[in-house]
Amino acid sequence: MTRLDPKRESWMDAPKTRRIMDALGEARFVGGAVRNALLRRPVDEIDIATPLVPDEVMTRLKAAGIDFVPTGLEHGTVTALVEAKPFEITTLRRDVSTDGRRAVVAFTQDWAEDARRRDFTMNALFASADGEVFDFVGGVADLNAGHVRFVGDPATRIREDYLRILRLFRFHAWYGKGEVDPAALRAVSAEKAGLSKLSGERVHRELLKLLAADDPIPALRCMAAVSVLSEILPGAASLARLERLVAIDSRNFFAPDPLLRLAALLPPDANVANQVGDRLKFSNAERDRLADLAGAHEKIVSYLSVREVRKLLYHLGQQRFRDRVFLRWAEDPKDNTIAWRAMLAVADAWQRPQFPLTGRDVIAAGVPQGPLVGTILSEVEAWWVDSDFTDDQFSLAERLKAVVQATAY
Repeated sequence: MTRLDPKRESWMDAPKTRRIMDALGEARFVGGAVRNALLRRPVDEIDIATPLVPDEVMTRLKAAGIDFVPTGLEHGTVTALVEAKPFEITTLRRDVSTDGRRAVVAFTQDWAEDARRRDFTMNALFASADGEVFDFVGGVADLNAGHVRFVGDPATRIREDYLRILRLFRFHAWYGKGEVDPAALRAVSAEKAGLSKLSGERVHRELLKLLAADDPIPALRCMAAVSVLSEILPGAASLARLERLVAIDSRNFFAPDPLLRLAALLPPDANVANQVGDRLKFSNAERDRLADLAGAHEKIVSYLSVREVRKLLYHLGQQRFRDRVFLRWAEDPKDNTIAWRAMLAVADAWQRPQFPLTGRDVIAAGVPQGPLVGTILSEVEAWWVDSDFTDDQFSLAERLKAVVQATAY
C-alpha cells in the first residue's frame, strides 16, 4: 500500500490544512498535491475532493468559522480561505455531457467514478488526511515510470476537453520519461483540429506552463511532429534556437523564463509576434515584450566592449537588454559563456546615469524656447552617451556651446 507520511509532508500537517480537513470530515487530497508529494517535489496548491455536496461543504466550513467563496457551484467547487491561503474543495463528480471545452456534471458518492473522469492517471490519485493513497486507475505505477497516460480511452478524454492535448505535452515535459504515450499520440493526431475550439486564454496559460519546464524541447519536438505546434502558433517555429536557450538555462542554473522562451521559439517577425499576442490573448505587457524582441535590430555580440554595453543599456534599459543578450547568446555558434555572463553582470550592476543638462541650460546658452531646445538637448545627450557618460562639466558646457553655435535658428 502506498502511503504519505503527514509528519514529513509539511503541507499535510500544517494547521491551516488540518483545520480544513477536520471541518469537512469526509475528504481526501487529490491531484497535483498527491502527485508531487509522491515524487518528493514541492506542493503549491492543495485541492480537496469530498462526497459532500456544495451546500453541505459550505455549511461545515461556516460552522468551523472558515471563510469561503462559491467559486464554481455548478461544478461542485467551493474555495475555502484560511488566513488568505486558498483550498479548492470539489464534490465528487461524473460527466453528464461535454462539448470539448466545458462539461455538465452530476455529483456522485463514488470515488472511483470521480477518478475515471480525470485526465491522466497520475492526476487521479487521492490521499486521506492520515496519508493513505487511493489509486483506482494505476496512477502510482505510471507516476513512478514517468508514463503520462490518459485515464481510459485517450480520444474520449480529449473530446471531453481539447485542452487535454496541450496538457498531455505539458505534463510529459514536467513528469514524463522517454517517449510520449503512443496511444495518446494517435488520439492527438486524430483530434487536433479540436484545438481551434479553445479560448486563447486557455491555450496561453497551458503553453507558458509547458515552456516553464526545465526541458520542454522533447515535448515541443513531438508537438511539431504531429502538427500540434503549427495549430497554435503561426510561422515556422525555431526549435533549434529555443533548444540552445534551454541549454544555456540548464548549464548556468538560470530560472526558465517562459515568455522569453516563446520569443526564442517564434520567428524574428513582429507581425507574427503580434498575431500570437492577439490569438492567445496576451496582456499588453506580454504582447509588447514579444513584439519588441521579434523586431530587435541592435547588434549584440559576445565581444562587445563594456562601453558599448553601457550605451545599449542606456537606450534599452536592463530588461530589454538582458532579453536581447539571451536571444543573441542562443544564436551564438561558439562557446562564449564567460563573455555573455560578463555582459549580464554589467547589466545587473547597471544604474542609469542622469543626463546632467536640461532645457533650461540650453535656453541659458541663448536658444529661445521652442522645438529647437529639444533638438539641441538630444544632440548633446547623444554626444554624452558616446563619451561614456562623462561627468566633466567643462566638456559638457563646451559641447553645448559648440552645438548651439553650429545650429541655425
